[in-house]
Amino acid sequence: MSAAHRLPEYADILDAARVIEGHAVYTPLLESHDLNARLGGRILIKAEPLQRTGSFKFRGAFNRISRIGRAARKAGVVAFSSGNHAQGVAAAASMLGLAATIVMPGDAPAIKRRNAEALGAEIVSHDRATEPREKIAEAIARKRGATLVRPYDDALVIAGQGTVGLEIADQLEALGLRPDALLVPCGGGGLIAGCALALRERFEGLAVLAVEPAGFDDTGRSLKAGTLLANESGAGSICDALLAPAPGEITFALNRRLLAGGLVVDDDMARQAMVYAFERLKLVIEPGGAVALAALLSGLYDCRGKIVAIVASGGNVDREMFFAAPSPHPSPLIPSLDDSDP
Repeated sequence: MSAAHRLPEYADILDAARVIEGHAVYTPLLESHDLNARLGGRILIKAEPLQRTGSFKFRGAFNRISRIGRAARKAGVVAFSSGNHAQGVAAAASMLGLAATIVMPGDAPAIKRRNAEALGAEIVSHDRATEPREKIAEAIARKRGATLVRPYDDALVIAGQGTVGLEIADQLEALGLRPDALLVPCGGGGLIAGCALALRERFEGLAVLAVEPAGFDDTGRSLKAGTLLANESGAGSICDALLAPAPGEITFALNRRLLAGGLVVDDDMARQAMVYAFERLKLVIEPGGAVALAALLSGLYDCRGKIVAIVASGGNVDREMFFAAPSPHPSPLIPSLDDSDP
């Protein structure tokens, strides 16, 4: 079995950290007194919008592409992505001297397409509703002899994403903290699988929860059913980064063993979290990247008296989408600015 297709282990995350060191940003673990006071717990936020290309995806892409042999590099890489993996692959390929072709949906956020193109990637558009992106990418890779870099169902990609969790563990231990729970945005499941693998190695019994958009809670439903389930076609969400059709086989094999369950947030909750992050945390977070914060702010997860780490997974959002997010309604959890402390 190739390194990319087996189940990753904790040692693979340690190795990925070695590989990406000096290339990826060691992002901060932020804490807000305002957020702690409102939620009654201690909340630590891993700020991956500050990562290279604006999301965690660069980590896994660089770890995977850097392992491609010299001869195979000549044919380049192919990926399929709604945007964040596209940018991560484009950046990693450019840094390592490989050509990159990305299959992206026509309705992907413009900022993600522009950024991938600016990094030198060739973009092939497809219809998200009618054209299977994976098959298109596989056909291109076969024709060119290129390496297919999957967005989540790849052990080396998962190990790279797991460096998020490895850093969180190091940062928590430096603060003398032992977390009660970790909440992570979940699409195909690569980020949460890697984070769970890293953090549960260091904090036995930690509750790791997937947070997904309404209509795309395939991981949560699969965990309850004990078998891999797909999302129903026709659903929509502003959380474009989390719209995978189903969990990956590798990711689900890990997540069914490591996760405590899943939470589901709707688009309005994601918007409210985006606004709160901007106004109070001074972070620009895209809808899909804000779902873990949304689960706390909405009360879906009660963190009173607990130490909770969450991942803000990305910040690549079109200006139109960002500015259209409404200011929060006054509430005990998310007060208006007029109700804030001086």
